[in-house]
Amino acid sequence: MLILAYSRIIRDVKIPPHLAHLQAPSAAAQAISDQLTEVITGEIAANGGWINFAHFMTLALYAPGLGYYSAGSRKLGQDGDFVTAPELSPLFGRCLARQLAELIGQGLADILEIGAGSGALAADLLPELAALGQAPEHYFILEVSADLRQRQQQRIAERAPQQAGTVRWLDVLPTNFHGIIIGNEVLDAIPAHIVRTHDGAVEELGVTRGTNGDPYARAYRAADGELLTAARYLGLPDDYETEIQLAARAFVKSFARLLKRGAILFIDYGFPAHEYYHPQRNSGTLMCHYRHHAHADPLCLVGLQDITTHVDFSAIAHAGAAIGLDVLGYANQAQFLINCGITDILGETPASDTHAYLPLASQAQKLLSPAEMGELFKVIAFGKGLTSPLLGFSSGDKSHTL
Repeated sequence: MLILAYSRIIRDVKIPPHLAHLQAPSAAAQAISDQLTEVITGEIAANGGWINFAHFMTLALYAPGLGYYSAGSRKLGQDGDFVTAPELSPLFGRCLARQLAELIGQGLADILEIGAGSGALAADLLPELAALGQAPEHYFILEVSADLRQRQQQRIAERAPQQAGTVRWLDVLPTNFHGIIIGNEVLDAIPAHIVRTHDGAVEELGVTRGTNGDPYARAYRAADGELLTAARYLGLPDDYETEIQLAARAFVKSFARLLKRGAILFIDYGFPAHEYYHPQRNSGTLMCHYRHHAHADPLCLVGLQDITTHVDFSAIAHAGAAIGLDVLGYANQAQFLINCGITDILGETPASDTHAYLPLASQAQKLLSPAEMGELFKVIAFGKGLTSPLLGFSSGDKSHTL
């Protein structure tokens, strides 16, 4: 998910000395984290004393009732751990609506949003699409968190009451889909494997039981199978540690299979492979977010902090292409929003009305600035059965860099 200017943050449980500046969790939060620790240490014991990092990340984020996205703590917004673009400004949703309207006009009547967060994006998209004369027939939301689903329902009812009747929540993916699939800050939260190269070998990071009061410790084993093949393909230099997102690739392929005709848009922070695996980025991109602070220790505050990695958009593009999708565009967020008319939307508010205009201008700056979200965040679009170019990539398409 995202960072205020790239930062998310979370609370801490038994905060280690190097993170002593973070706010300690409440007793209730600590109790949930303690329960999750028991689950994870049980998994470690059941698997011979070691689980790979992707398994640990899955439990930390998604263990039923205890993981970060499965428990009930507030995660998004100023009172949570991080702020996403829809939370930051309605300008984001209004611009994206123009791209969706173009696709709805091509006969793609349904929208499926993956992981709708607080519901802010849906609440902005639905009224804007109606105003553009391209309201979807159905707006489906696939959400794994019962807590977030409840918040989405409330927010949409409050901010898009006339369109709320078109929204349906799904428990499982449909077997086939015609329409538009959108995922904002979804790929970064999919569990990733971590590998390092050492003395010419490829090793996978895992988690074991800790010592001296620490519940966990890092430990490496020889990588094998698909992970080893993927790491060797990258040609990494020695003494280099990074993430490989096998599950994210499989995730894209699963949506490619169910899409019969339509488009898929992912918005997230990341790089093409030649930037992601640059020799100078030798410690990877993994970050944790707690109470609007970012740090790099995933083994603390378990269940109370978000754990994310940047997205390797080349791998995502290749995964989609391998299963029959066409890459319709790839651009940084700033270029995409400009193509979708953010300056025109901002211009609808007179600059002389400083009370209304200045907050919007500040929000636009955060969405567009290279020092904020404009360059780090990217938009990639896939299509099946579509031939027309897309509005959001009419200028500045960087698909060739993938």
